[in-house]
Amino acid sequence: MKTIRIGSGAGYSGDRIDPAVELAARGSIAYLVFECLAERTIALAQKARLLDPAAGFDPLLEERMEAVLPLCAGKGIRIISNMGAANPRAAAARTREIAARLGLRHLRIAAITGDDVLPLLREGIDIDDSLEGPLPAPGKIISANAYLGAQPIVEALAAGADIILTGRVADPALFLAPLAHEFGWPLDNWDLLGQGTVVGHLLECAGQLTGGYFADPGYKDVPNLARLGFPIAEVSDDGAAVFTKVEGSGGLLNRATCTEQLLYEIQDPSAYFTPDVVADFSQVSIRELGPDRVHVSGGRGRARPASLKVSVGYHDGYIGEGQISYAGPNAVRRAQLAREILAARLAARDLSELRFDFIGIDSIHGQRLSPQALPPYEVRLRAAGRSASLRGAALVPREVEALYTNGPAGGGGAAGSTREIIAVHSILIPRERVSHHIHWEGS
Repeated sequence: MKTIRIGSGAGYSGDRIDPAVELAARGSIAYLVFECLAERTIALAQKARLLDPAAGFDPLLEERMEAVLPLCAGKGIRIISNMGAANPRAAAARTREIAARLGLRHLRIAAITGDDVLPLLREGIDIDDSLEGPLPAPGKIISANAYLGAQPIVEALAAGADIILTGRVADPALFLAPLAHEFGWPLDNWDLLGQGTVVGHLLECAGQLTGGYFADPGYKDVPNLARLGFPIAEVSDDGAAVFTKVEGSGGLLNRATCTEQLLYEIQDPSAYFTPDVVADFSQVSIRELGPDRVHVSGGRGRARPASLKVSVGYHDGYIGEGQISYAGPNAVRRAQLAREILAARLAARDLSELRFDFIGIDSIHGQRLSPQALPPYEVRLRAAGRSASLRGAALVPREVEALYTNGPAGGGGAAGSTREIIAVHSILIPRERVSHHIHWEGS
């Protein structure tokens, strides 16, 4: 039976690069997939492109390609990635430059576009805002990107692409596409697409599957996390897969790590909506075959949805943040006094929201849920405020820094920042209004 080995080279934009190099060198893989787009990432990339038409792709694209291209080209490993972000064609052009510099001039490089639907929104396309309510004001909107599916990647692979760079493509589709291409799966065989989506969903976050996010010392121990290996799926033509990693690499792959990742970001396991299929994970079987070898099967699916999800990035004001530490006897009471001073000073300012946290005490779960233990020996006070203006937000770190000489004794390590808030709003648009395009770099 034919099998295809796919390696997951990244689970987010800033992920480590050396595990991907290890996959290319020792993973015996046919495909290396880098999943690098979070919901806000593409809005930030679009802002970068507005400042520089040659920018807007993943900032680590060049470093990643320099690290893996010689290995992948030498072994015939094909690369698929959404590192194109807001500018797949510029990403492809830069990759061509890198390949040429490395003496790899024979590679066929494809860029996939069509996910940018901001012009459609500006034209007044009919939208479904049932997910999160009405859109923000048009003047605040920065980007709008629809989640494409596997089809354009399948087409590019069929045309001989060695490297495919996309914008906003659904994460599992990056992995589903090479399976559909290699096995000739019809893109309306919903059960096969459902099982392929299981494979993609398990691989998409890279080190999460091999124990990174799973680890909890004393409860869920994971060996050698400093050398965490990224996962490989060995997939057969019925979509069943054995998940493993490079022998000797750090981390752990077992039934528990796979179960946690299978449920990651899933609201209804029987109805996981993607552009390719409504996947059903409810009958998935996860079985350990041996150390770091797990067999997964049983995914199913139903007809794909008529609409595509669109992530709309928009400007949502500014956040000003400041932090300062107190240590020694009475540290918490001094931090509480500092909070009172800040609350009074900032009460009449141009801030729509203001919050305070004692990091290490109540900054994650809040005062009502955090256990009240003996006062700690040290505490760090965090103040954060939202404002419609950059100037208003900047008052927060200024007032925190002023506590050095105007507040309680013993404050130190003050730090602050002011940043723009890029928020994301989800809508649905009719599938038929979105068209993809394949561009061949250098042709």
